[in-house]
Amino acid sequence: MTQEPHFTIPALITQNGNAYVEGFGEAFWAPIMAYWRSGSAADRAVLRDNALTLDAFQSQYTTGVPAAHLDRLDPAAWTLDFVQSVQRPGGADAQLDLLYDYRTNVELYPQFQAWLRETQVPTLAVWGKNDVAFVPAGAEAFRRDVKDVELVFLDTGHFAVETDGGRIAELVKEFLGRVLGGRGR
Repeated sequence: MTQEPHFTIPALITQNGNAYVEGFGEAFWAPIMAYWRSGSAADRAVLRDNALTLDAFQSQYTTGVPAAHLDRLDPAAWTLDFVQSVQRPGGADAQLDLLYDYRTNVELYPQFQAWLRETQVPTLAVWGKNDVAFVPAGAEAFRRDVKDVELVFLDTGHFAVETDGGRIAELVKEFLGRVLGGRGR
């Protein structure tokens, strides 16, 4: 999987970073996968009209977040994400191209999984257990390929670092302390 130069990756940390097809939330990905299959202007238009709106961006940040934790979210996060990603000249088309191209990541999943099995890199997977885009099954799947895997499910949605950044920082520090010991300081 890795190409030149050769180097060692001592640890892998992922926050809702999917590498398994079972990690796709069906309802979230259905229109994107339809576009992958067809490449059609009609399916592209469906995504433009439904996924590239300010409401859709807000939903990506808020869906799955318990009501008591919504105050942890800054509306500027999804607003700036939307403005920077969609409203700049050519932004919407760039986002649609990116969504279409994501299918090539999925084609590489088996290679990434083989790399995990081969290297047995210690892995920390922190997941929003209520994420509708990359569902918890994607985190659980790491267990098939990595013996030293820590799975942590937080009561939040996709952008777990937005609601639980402090807790995630603690988890990362503890994990790296265990895996790296005194190295890398």
